[in-house]
Amino acid sequence: MPGTQTRLAEFVPYRMAITSGAVSGAIASEYRSQFGLKISEWRIMAVLGDAGPLTQRDLVRATQMDKVAVNRACKVLEERGFVQRSPNVADGRSHHLELTGEGCSVHAQIWPQALEIYEEIFAALTPRETAKLRVLLDKLLNAVRKFEGQAR
Repeated sequence: MPGTQTRLAEFVPYRMAITSGAVSGAIASEYRSQFGLKISEWRIMAVLGDAGPLTQRDLVRATQMDKVAVNRACKVLEERGFVQRSPNVADGRSHHLELTGEGCSVHAQIWPQALEIYEEIFAALTPRETAKLRVLLDKLLNAVRKFEGQAR
């Protein structure tokens, strides 16, 4: 029934997912229309632009995306010339992925737009609330990692 509270509406993980999706979607609308990138593809580019070369396994951990989604996004980005692979001399089986010159150029164009939209959306919170949210999100992520590390 519309207008009534449901258990799902009170379930914080659901609310976090909906809110995260809405924020990501608002930012994505800009780079999707301008560069034809999906959220998963931009997420890979953003991480590589921030961290430098990483393996796909590292990207799965950094983005919390499914390994199939990471693989698919990396292939698309490589085909479009935004990402390149190089052998990982540390293990010989995996590859490092990194932004190409064109990928860096696209990243440099998108990042300021993403920050601008982020700032506009997060203006709904005070700086203190934003700082507290960061602390709370870190606590939750650490709790999830601890939970995942436990044998069940």
